[in-house]
Parts: sequence; C-alpha cells; structure tokens
Amino acid sequence: MKKLYEGKTKNVFQLENGNVLLEFKDDCTGKDGVFDPGENQVGLKIAGIGRSNLETSIHFFEILKKAGIKTHYVSANVENATMEVLPAKVFGHGLEVVCRLVATGSFVRRYGEYIKNGTPLEGGYVECTFKNDALGDPLVTKDALVALNVMTAEMYDSIKEQTLKITKIVADDLKTMGLDLWDIKFEFGYNNNEVILIDEIASGNMRVYKGDKIMDPIELTKVILKK
Repeated sequence: MKKLYEGKTKNVFQLENGNVLLEFKDDCTGKDGVFDPGENQVGLKIAGIGRSNLETSIHFFEILKKAGIKTHYVSANVENATMEVLPAKVFGHGLEVVCRLVATGSFVRRYGEYIKNGTPLEGGYVECTFKNDALGDPLVTKDALVALNVMTAEMYDSIKEQTLKITKIVADDLKTMGLDLWDIKFEFGYNNNEVILIDEIASGNMRVYKGDKIMDPIELTKVILKK
C-alpha cells in the first residue's frame, strides 16, 4: 500500500481497488500529557484508543447505513484498527461542520450577549469552520464558501441537510443510553460530485452530558461500546 498522508491520529493509505485505508493510531491530541480533543497537537499516547475510536465510528456508520445515509464507510478490521473508505476530496484545505443542539462553548463566547449557556437550539444550528490552526479555525458562511469556489450552493445545502439528519440519528442513539448530545463535529467530502460524510464519528468529536455532568470522551466511548 502507498501511504498518502500521516495525520495526527490516523495514517492514510491508497488501496489497489481505488479505495482508501485509514489506520487509527493511539496518538491523541492534547497538551503536557493530558488528553484534550480540542487541541491541535499530539500530546500523548493512550493504548487502545485508536481501536476504540474505530469501534465507535463503526457503531455510528452502521446505524447511518441502516438509515439509508451514504457515507465513505465501506468496511473495517478492528483487530488491525483499520477502516476501508471510499475516496473523497475535501472541501478547500479542510472544512469542519458543527451541529449545535444546545448553546455552549465558543457559541456562547461569541453570542453570550444574546443567549445563555445551556439554552436549547431548536432544530439544531449548523456552522462551518476552515481547518486552519494558524487562524484559529475561522468561521465561514455559505455565501463565502460559494464566493471562494470551495463548493456550490447546492453542495452546502446537502451538507446542512445531512448534518441535521445525522445529528438527530446520533442524538437519538445516545438518548437510549441516558445521554444528551449538545454538539458534534463532522467532516464532509465529495465523491463524483456527491457530498458524503467522511473521517470518523468518535467520542472526541462530540459534547455529551449525562444529567448535568459532561462526559469525558474516553468514558463516553466505554458507554457507547458498553465496555
């Protein structure tokens, strides 16, 4: 296999059949040896976390498949911590899509003059940020994405529609475990001009509460996988 890219938490390889193989690593984002999914640097290794993130992604990708939602997911090998996916191009140099069900975090820091932390956002609120560490992952609007030729207006509409639908499916699944999803982060790409969900759906990409207590991503993974 030809290695295409080495990321913070995954290695990416080209397969002979035209698909791509993601190898999940035990490297975690964090600082000074402390795990923090919001950090932009690898700060530590946690034995088995790569496999756990893969298993969590499989859990949600299989649910989405049953719901008739196409993603890049093809198959996975938990033993080898690898997932075969469809090839997809990212938007621009990388775009993150956040769906917020409850106002918190940076949303409240930006708009706290108008809304209190913990306020439900009925129907869900979708926003996009460019993946750019140097600029602090700046927000970008639909109009800007179109003007910059990052995507068409139709592609944005597809991303928003899929994001709201996928977020509800994830939230409903977590609700069966007694958990409340507050927000979640996704990545999308396009394959033959079709917009599809890519990357992973792991605990480190979502903010989840049990009652009034936020769930640590590692503990959340254990609950989702019932370990």
